[in-house]
Amino acid sequence: MTLVIVLIILATVILGYFSKLLTFSGTVAAFVVGSLITLGFGAKGLVVLGLFFGSSSLWSKVKSSKKERAEELLVKGSQRDWQQVIANGGLAAISSALYYFTNEFFWLVGFCICLAASNSDTWASEIGSMSKGRPVCVKTFKQVARGTSGAVSLLGTFAAAAGSFLIAFGAFTLFHLQVNEFLFIFILGFCGNLIDTLLGAFVQAGYQCSHCGLKTEKKIHCGQPTKLIKGYTILNNDVVNFLSVFFILIISMLLGKAI
Repeated sequence: MTLVIVLIILATVILGYFSKLLTFSGTVAAFVVGSLITLGFGAKGLVVLGLFFGSSSLWSKVKSSKKERAEELLVKGSQRDWQQVIANGGLAAISSALYYFTNEFFWLVGFCICLAASNSDTWASEIGSMSKGRPVCVKTFKQVARGTSGAVSLLGTFAAAAGSFLIAFGAFTLFHLQVNEFLFIFILGFCGNLIDTLLGAFVQAGYQCSHCGLKTEKKIHCGQPTKLIKGYTILNNDVVNFLSVFFILIISMLLGKAI
């Protein structure tokens, strides 16, 4: 049975590579993440992971003129490399491995919260960028371009809640959780997205092109280096995504007695 699951993981990540959802490095990382999740939670864990990867990949492929303009601000497109895979699924994989070795119930909840937070952030970014109105930066409370890190919109906020709900409900169904455990995962998953937004607004690196004036996350634009105008160089989008999941996992540990 384990061999069958491993073969399914291998087939899935290879399909992701040829479908241009994953780079080669992303394919290798996704296989490792999937294998570790199988170690702790078997096929049920893979289904929850599939809810995240499948839904986020689907939304990343949905195009609109507004979304295409927003992607001009981003360093990376919809094809995920190893850094993006680890940023979104690394801590869920570690939680699964810890569950395997300790059999502590918290690591099941932690695994679900990690994926709920990642899905919440992904849905907020992918769907929010298609909003009719421009988002508002949580630092300046001014309207900014779609796709700007640290900005929120009504559509993006609803999408973030829906993304967290999907993972929480999937876990609730598959692992036969209690209602309070479902709510715990759902709320903390959504809060993970809020942490990501705050980090994006206050500490994530932001640059400006000296040629065209565009504010972007790219270090190179119009064929020349951009200028750092906010945040810290080391804190790119992948690092911020990882930190937001890490912080919400720590918070969930501190609040664990509430479930």
